[in-house]
Amino acid sequence: MPEVAFDNETLGYIRIFEERTGARVRDCFEAEDKLVFLVHPGDIHRAVGPGGVLVDRLKGMLKKEIQVVEYADDPEALTRNIFYWYSPKRVDFTPKGSGRHATVSVDPAWKARAIGKA
Repeated sequence: MPEVAFDNETLGYIRIFEERTGARVRDCFEAEDKLVFLVHPGDIHRAVGPGGVLVDRLKGMLKKEIQVVEYADDPEALTRNIFYWYSPKRVDFTPKGSGRHATVSVDPAWKARAIGKA
């Protein structure tokens, strides 16, 4: 597994997240003006809280949008978890360079939101 290094700001976000939710963070990064917390399997409900209350509190506290994703070893399962809110119908992988490219199929009504256009 590749080594992950966090800067002090990211370590602070992880500390606050873990203290407030009790969930264990596997990774944290900033993407498209939001913080993404990748939590250990089984910790997603603890991280989000009833009705999303913990995420809402953290959004207010950190003044950032937040997405919480449950980690999975399987690339397809992890991709489905990332796109959970858009009810992915299918996930296909194709080779691209030294890695793989994921194509996620969602209901057309959700497509704009899934790709960040709405």
